[in-house]
Amino acid sequence: MRSRLAAMEFYYGWVITGACFLAAGTLFGLTYSFSVFFDALAATFPVTPARISLVFGVQTATLYLGGAVLGRLLDRFGPRAMLGVGTLLLPGGLLLAARADSILVFTLAYGVVTGAGMSCCYVVAYASIPSWFGRRRGFANGIAAAGLGAGLIAVVPAASRLTQTVGWRRAFTLLAVGLGGALLLATLVLARPSDVDADRSGEFPDGVPSSDADSGPPARDTILSLPFALVVLGWAGVYATLFVLINHLVPYADGLGIRWAGVTGISALGFATAGARLAIGYGSDSLGRVKVFVACSTLMGACLLALPLARGPVGIVAIAVVFGVGYGGNGALLSPLVADLFGVANIGTLHGVASTAFALAGLTAPPLATTVAASDGYPLVFLATGVAGLLGAGCLVLAGRTAPRPAA
Repeated sequence: MRSRLAAMEFYYGWVITGACFLAAGTLFGLTYSFSVFFDALAATFPVTPARISLVFGVQTATLYLGGAVLGRLLDRFGPRAMLGVGTLLLPGGLLLAARADSILVFTLAYGVVTGAGMSCCYVVAYASIPSWFGRRRGFANGIAAAGLGAGLIAVVPAASRLTQTVGWRRAFTLLAVGLGGALLLATLVLARPSDVDADRSGEFPDGVPSSDADSGPPARDTILSLPFALVVLGWAGVYATLFVLINHLVPYADGLGIRWAGVTGISALGFATAGARLAIGYGSDSLGRVKVFVACSTLMGACLLALPLARGPVGIVAIAVVFGVGYGGNGALLSPLVADLFGVANIGTLHGVASTAFALAGLTAPPLATTVAASDGYPLVFLATGVAGLLGAGCLVLAGRTAPRPAA
């Protein structure tokens, strides 16, 4: 299949983009389906709701912390081998989880094994595009990242329907078959540019950069540099706003007596994010990807600062939509930002290590927000998180000014 596609008269990078779209849709569609299974899992395993929630925390940590290791393997062995491993682990973990007879076995299967498969999908979906695209890097990565929205639209409702009709164990088995098939299709067409003799001169008119892991500065030197540290701190601050909003918008609205507005806001955020990834990714190629990334990050922080002023449904939904636009543009430009600042050599390693910022934000921001909200209320939570987001955007400004900025 790969050789036939490569022989056709169109740029093979778009095939890679489609494969990354499938990987992102599978990954995020499944991980965002966890709430669909929550009640069924609670009825199956005699443990507290907090223990059920811990499964999702383990999976999230495995997903993003695993990227630090798997990104290096992506650089060494290529996207096809990496997604091939993910194609085994993600559905394999689902099949094991479907047969779990204890919460410990379920956590290991769904949280660790499936989470490791998700991590493989993540590094491939987000770190493969920069080696193929320079001139249209933002647009191509925006298409790939839009798989997140497609996963929400397709996988989450399917998971919900299956759980209601055949139970969560059978649903896991059927999802393993369907999602495994999608990943297998993506794996079959993935390639490095050298594998298909791709002509990348149209994307890199000033010279095609080498994506060989040994062609640029050692990854360790980049990771220990100040600009890279600023990127990690920036991502942690900016994405704290996402995790706090996703986890606490509905409880905040419920406290105002308009819970439905919080639920509607989350849904509207999802749709806004999907559209923004395409539009902002496309526009960033001419406006400047680093500049647009900083602007989107600033918008996310500003939305949290404005949220305490929203006391009615219109304000809550409107802020969620605007936040979704910022998050969409931000999400479309994650790996392009790393590539623009540090080059495409070691891109898997660098993007994977930087993504540990998401694990840090996801594991700390929501519980801290819960603690503060219980004693001081949500206005203080949103204000503090908004400030963290703006400080994160400031770190990214400094990273842009101090990074080496390779030509491609």
